[in-house]
Amino acid sequence: MSDKKAQLVLDGREKPIDLPVYEGSTGPSVIDVRSLVSEGVFTYDPGFVSTAACDSNITYIDGNAGILLHRGYPIEQLAEKSSFLEVSYLLLNGDLPSPQELASFEEKIRYHTMVDEQIHEFFKGFPRTAHPMAMLSAVVGGLSAFYHDDLDIDNADHRMQAAIRLIAKMPTLAAMCYKHGIGQPFIYPQNKMSLAENFVNMLFGTPCEETTVSPVIAKAVDTLFLLHADHEQNASTSTVRLAGSTGSNPYACLASGIAALWGPAHGGANEAVLDMLSKIGDESRIDEFLLKAKDKNDPFRLMGFGHRVYKNYDPRATVIRGICAEVLDELGVDNDPLFKIARKLEKLALEDDYFNERKLFPNVDFYSGIILKAMGIPTSLFTVIFATGRTPGWIAHWNEMLSNPYKIGRPRQLYKGETKRDYPA
Repeated sequence: MSDKKAQLVLDGREKPIDLPVYEGSTGPSVIDVRSLVSEGVFTYDPGFVSTAACDSNITYIDGNAGILLHRGYPIEQLAEKSSFLEVSYLLLNGDLPSPQELASFEEKIRYHTMVDEQIHEFFKGFPRTAHPMAMLSAVVGGLSAFYHDDLDIDNADHRMQAAIRLIAKMPTLAAMCYKHGIGQPFIYPQNKMSLAENFVNMLFGTPCEETTVSPVIAKAVDTLFLLHADHEQNASTSTVRLAGSTGSNPYACLASGIAALWGPAHGGANEAVLDMLSKIGDESRIDEFLLKAKDKNDPFRLMGFGHRVYKNYDPRATVIRGICAEVLDELGVDNDPLFKIARKLEKLALEDDYFNERKLFPNVDFYSGIILKAMGIPTSLFTVIFATGRTPGWIAHWNEMLSNPYKIGRPRQLYKGETKRDYPA
C-alpha cells in the first residue's frame, strides 16, 4: 500500500475522501480512484487521457522529453544495435536474450511462418478489391479455428506458443493480403531468409524467377518493424487488453487490435502524409501550404508533423530519417517529384520558427510513408505493415495482463439522457 494520500473534497459531503497515490519506477504518479464507486462517484475522463487503466513493465514514454524505452532500453540504441526479433523477445520476456536464446527464438519463428493451406481458400472468398486491413483482421481472427488444442489462456506455455505463431505468421498474412489484391500467386516463406527478407520476397517475388532481396531494403523493413513494435497504451493496444480481459483467445484479441489500428486517426497517418504531398503537388507550392498550415482559420494541417504523445522530437523519427535517405539512394528515386517535395517541406518546416516554437517536428509517420512508397508498396497496405510490426507489442501486453490478476474492463459513463418516464397510456 502507498503511504501517500490525495484528498477529494466534494460539496455537500462532510468528510473528504482519502485516495492512495502510487508512484511508478519513473513517470507521473497516479491516484487510485477505485474506491470512489463505493462512494457513489465516478471520474470523468473522455479518451482516458488522464487515466492509468493498468500497470505495466513493458514500455515507457516521456513525450515532453522525447523518450521511448522498451524494458528500459532507449529506442535509438535498439534500432542501432538490435533487430526486430530480438526486440520481440525483449518485449515478451523482459530481458534481452543471450545469443543462444535469440538463435532458438529465431528458429521457432522461422518454422512457424507458413500458414495452413486452408487459409489460402479463405482468401479466395474476398473480392480482389477488398481492403487489405479487412482481410487481415478477418484472417487473424480466423487463426483461432486452427489451434483448438492450445488455446488455454491460463497456460503460460500456450500463451507463448500463440505469441510465436502470431509474430511468425503476420508477415506471411500481410503479404498474402497484397498478393490477393493484385491477382498474383502467394509466395511461400523461405527458411533460409530472415523475417524481413521473407516479407520483401513474399511481397514482390513470383514463381517465375528467384528474387534477390537488397540488404539495404531488408534492413529498412526490419527497422520499420522494430520502430513500431510497441508504443505503450495506445488505442489498439488498449483494445487488445480490453478484449483480452474478457478471456477471449489471443487471435481474436489481435483481430480487435487490427480493427482499432485501421482507424485513420491511429494507423493511417503515414498514408495521410502521402495524400498531403500529392495535394501540394509541386515544390513551388510548399510555401503556400506552409502558410495555410499556420492559418488557424484554415483546416489544412501538415500531416506527419507533431505527435499527440511527443511534445518534442519523436525519437523514432531520428532513426528513420537516416534509413529513409539510404532507401531512396538504394532505389535511385531521389528525383521523384513526391520525394523532392517531402525533402524540401521537411527542410523548410525545420527552419521555420512557427513550427519549432510549437515543436511540430517530423514524426515517424512522415518518413515511413516515404520509405514504403519508394519500395513500391501501395498506400492501402501501409497499415497492414504497421500491424505486422506492432504484433509483438500487442501480444506482450496481452500476455502481461493475463500473467497477473486482472479484471474485465468496464468503463463507466456520465449519463445525460432522459430520467425514468412512463410509457404513454
